[in-house]
Amino acid sequence: MQAEVLSVGTELLLGQTVNTDTTIVAKALSALGIDLLYAAVVGDNVGRLEKAVYDALDRSDILITTGGLGPTGDDLTKETVAAAAGKKLVLHEQSYQHLLDYFANGGMTENQMKQAMLPEGCTALKNDNGTAPGCAFRTDKGKIVIMLPGPPSELTPMLHNYAVPYLEEFQSAVIASHSVHVYGRGEAPVAQMIEDLMEQSNPTVAPYAKEGEMFVRVTAKAATKEEADAMCVPVVEELKKRIGNFVYGVDVETLEELVVSELKKAGKKLATAESCTGGMLAKRITDIPGSSAVFETGCVTYANCVKERLLGVPHETLVTYGAVSEQTARAMAEGIVRESGADIGVGITGITGPDGGTEEKPVGLVYIALSDGKNTWVAKRQPMGRLKSREWHRHCAASKALDMVRRYLAGLPVDEA
Repeated sequence: MQAEVLSVGTELLLGQTVNTDTTIVAKALSALGIDLLYAAVVGDNVGRLEKAVYDALDRSDILITTGGLGPTGDDLTKETVAAAAGKKLVLHEQSYQHLLDYFANGGMTENQMKQAMLPEGCTALKNDNGTAPGCAFRTDKGKIVIMLPGPPSELTPMLHNYAVPYLEEFQSAVIASHSVHVYGRGEAPVAQMIEDLMEQSNPTVAPYAKEGEMFVRVTAKAATKEEADAMCVPVVEELKKRIGNFVYGVDVETLEELVVSELKKAGKKLATAESCTGGMLAKRITDIPGSSAVFETGCVTYANCVKERLLGVPHETLVTYGAVSEQTARAMAEGIVRESGADIGVGITGITGPDGGTEEKPVGLVYIALSDGKNTWVAKRQPMGRLKSREWHRHCAASKALDMVRRYLAGLPVDEA
């Protein structure tokens, strides 16, 4: 089946609100094995919205709209879509009772009742986090229409709890999808490694770029979830074999999630000493629930005097080699292990720009060191050939540090070219 997502709201066109709805819906459709052909944004204008709905119903099997279900005059989605599909709006008693309960302590205005008017014969989708219900129905031509509210806090639970089960009833096949996450190899070289696998039709294999890393998605369709999963297994194993140690996990969310999990398994604690990343590495680790069991401390040592005082970086090292150097990164990692008592210490120092670089030490040069108190490894990140943002350099430096910890825990080369 082929789908289209239509997000409604002039605020989206003006850039006042970021349209995250399409991303949320697209992920759910992908998990169902439904192909998303088009995604569009249209303002609160009846004529343009009506044309967009007609076009969508003409070329796609499924139309999913987000936004425009509220009580105000510019909430036009329900009326316009229903009219285009040849449906009348009628009072839905359960939705009306939900409104009465919601406003039991006051605040119910006359226009709120508009939200309980739904297309005749539709399946109402309960709004557990708000007032505007969604709805789903089939047109006379067999097209599926689903209308969802705009706020993500309302859309997400309604989509997963009610809309997805509704769509599952029309699926003749089940999809299974697995993501092989890679750090240290880009999308283009990995695509070359797996070119023959990408020519398959079931399972499909597709590489995707992420911020400073990439992943390969393997997707299979079959009669049951178990069959689809079984089809993916040999392909995932072949990807791991070809890409090697650069695969850091399958179906994991992030590097930091994996690192926290592996630290727990190893019974080890980590401490960080950061300069140019400004605490980003510590933040990413502590964003993971349960990280308190493995994260000892984090120091942001921007000034040289603080590097000396808190980490014991020798003054001579800073004078001779500079703050941005292999020697300083090494001393930072060794210092944070010594001062914190952690099992593993990471030191990061570099130039993330946009100013401050020199010919000898350009923007983007970062040194990342890892020490276990006995041995210390230092990796060097070079500028990428074109100007990158400060945020990008900081994020990638933190990712490199996480990958070094991951490799250390797995008994792999800590820094593999």
